[in-house]
Amino acid sequence: MADLALKELTLSHFRSHKTGRITCDGRPVAIYGANGSGKTNILEAVSLFSPGRGLRRASAEEMMRRPETLGWKITGVLQTGSRLHEIEIWSDKGAARQLKIDGKSAAQLELARLSRVLWLIPSMDRLWIEGADGRRRFLDRMALSFFPAHADATLTYEKAMRERNRLLKDQVRDAHWYGALESQMAQSGAAIHAHRVATLDFLTEAQARAETAFPTATLELVQSEGDLPQTEEDLRSALAESRFRDLAAGRSLVGPHRTDLYGVFETKGVPAKDCSTGEQKALLVSLILANARALSDRIGMPPILLLDEVSAHLDAGRLAALYDEIVGFGAQAWMTGTGPELFDALGDRAQYIEVRERDGISELHQIAD
Repeated sequence: MADLALKELTLSHFRSHKTGRITCDGRPVAIYGANGSGKTNILEAVSLFSPGRGLRRASAEEMMRRPETLGWKITGVLQTGSRLHEIEIWSDKGAARQLKIDGKSAAQLELARLSRVLWLIPSMDRLWIEGADGRRRFLDRMALSFFPAHADATLTYEKAMRERNRLLKDQVRDAHWYGALESQMAQSGAAIHAHRVATLDFLTEAQARAETAFPTATLELVQSEGDLPQTEEDLRSALAESRFRDLAAGRSLVGPHRTDLYGVFETKGVPAKDCSTGEQKALLVSLILANARALSDRIGMPPILLLDEVSAHLDAGRLAALYDEIVGFGAQAWMTGTGPELFDALGDRAQYIEVRERDGISELHQIAD
């Protein structure tokens, strides 16, 4: 039984779900149904039990069920160790998302104290062959799972950088205008870099000691150009020295926003971007599992895992191995697939939910053991 798990989940006017309720016992949750029936919407709802915009990075307005557009609400009972917490998340007619924990209003970052949620979704399958932005977000989600303060550092850095970029675009040359902003960027940027480096160390250690059917990825932080400033003072100096170049470009060209994540299929020595589709998916699964193991070591319980259409690009042997690993370290994993046969290797180690779509409304059918 998972120490961190949703015991109940209720949806109201969320995406394609008008109403829906799921009760859980801590085992993995296997969700199946036709494409477009509303399976991923359930995973998106669970992803909102962690800080941020969820696995689709959608606005509150986009999550409203249409055509009603009344707003939406998600409630859940979250088990954290021996404690139960009542969580309410809602939006009124597309307004900013609101949160209550145990009946009291709370900020989004408060969720980081209670839960850790990791996910792997089909859009991430192209992680290694698309732009660096996606790889930074992938790494930062992992860093946030270890360091809740990573979210504050990222917000502070991005706000200061937007202000600095505005000065650059306006061709402001007075150094006094830049000093305070660059100090904020240096302080928060150094924290971001330190969190990322520590996260890669945690992942490397977790992969090295795991007995797994999935390949090991060698990971490295690289800078798009030049050296990567490592300390607050290094970054402050680099920003000051880069002002004339940044003025010509109209944007900041130095800092953690220019970092990329470089991965290599370790046993083959092949860059992840050059691996086959199946190998790239296996590397992603390996990293999510390593993240989960490392978190389990550090917070004393495995995170909640969300695996959307995870069977894509995995053969039957690796899929069975994935299920064994999830059950082995006791995580509550929410997984989707088009049919129940994709979860045969789980047997009675999971709960099963069928999702059907009728007249534009998703219906949940929890399968009795």
